[in-house]
Amino acid sequence: MDNMDSLFNPSLAAALKKLDPEDGEQMMEYFKTQALLSREKALLQASVRDQKKLLVENAKLKQDIEQLRGQLQENQKRRIAKALLSQVPPPPRVSPALTKADTAAPTNHPPPSATLTEGRDRSSRRRRGERKARPKSEPLPLEAESRIDASRLDLRVGKILSIRRHPLAEAMSVQEVDVGESCPRTIVSKLEGVKDLDELQGSLGVFLCNVKASKMRGVVSQGRLLCCSTSDVSVELLAPPADSTPGDRITFLNYPGEPDRELPSKQKIWELLQPDLQVDGKGVANYKGCGFEVKGKGLCRAPSLTNCAIR
Repeated sequence: MDNMDSLFNPSLAAALKKLDPEDGEQMMEYFKTQALLSREKALLQASVRDQKKLLVENAKLKQDIEQLRGQLQENQKRRIAKALLSQVPPPPRVSPALTKADTAAPTNHPPPSATLTEGRDRSSRRRRGERKARPKSEPLPLEAESRIDASRLDLRVGKILSIRRHPLAEAMSVQEVDVGESCPRTIVSKLEGVKDLDELQGSLGVFLCNVKASKMRGVVSQGRLLCCSTSDVSVELLAPPADSTPGDRITFLNYPGEPDRELPSKQKIWELLQPDLQVDGKGVANYKGCGFEVKGKGLCRAPSLTNCAIR
């Protein structure tokens, strides 16, 4: 209240007491109380404004951190791609087809017929040397190897014809899948979070079809089933659009191009691309923000999970 006394002129208090000797003191106390409440309200509003300002600054800092993280990931991928390309050996130099012995002038003049025969032999040797050297001097096609994005993945819609437990691994399952080819493919998957495998029979899924076939606990797997998960316990299959049919290819609008016939295992293309395969907040499967699309039919989605990884 000492601070409040400084807000009012003493003559004001004296004037109030003079006008109303009985209630002047109470009126003065009322004015002081109202002034104190007004000051506290102003301080509270100032603190709210500061808090909002801090929230805006924190959001901006978070956005800057996400941008820097994305730039670091891009730089890391470029370094890996550059290291892979540097491993390609340069084309060997072509040695000259003619030697000094071929170009040396003879000391004895042979007869004309021998000279013609020797010239024909020499020219034929020169042509043979050029034909052998030409393939070595041609540069290797590096365009496909330098392009590292989702367009190199042969992703297709597949229908699970049958599914069973792996005979040697309880956590794995073996599926027979129709991916639009003349005969089904056998695919081995790890589906620990799926309790009833029979429910998956007859359903559609998204399959990676250009990985190298490999044995998994004695069973040859000819592809990969794509799932989304938040943990090993919570796992869901990606769901293609309702009108999809087995063999429909999944593409990315911002990344055109034809997929590899088979992904080179040494380059680890799948391992490089997998961190950018995500399910967003709306449940849409995407690569760097570009959705998994079946042209003319729609986008692939997660049945219920959001903001999770695709594996």
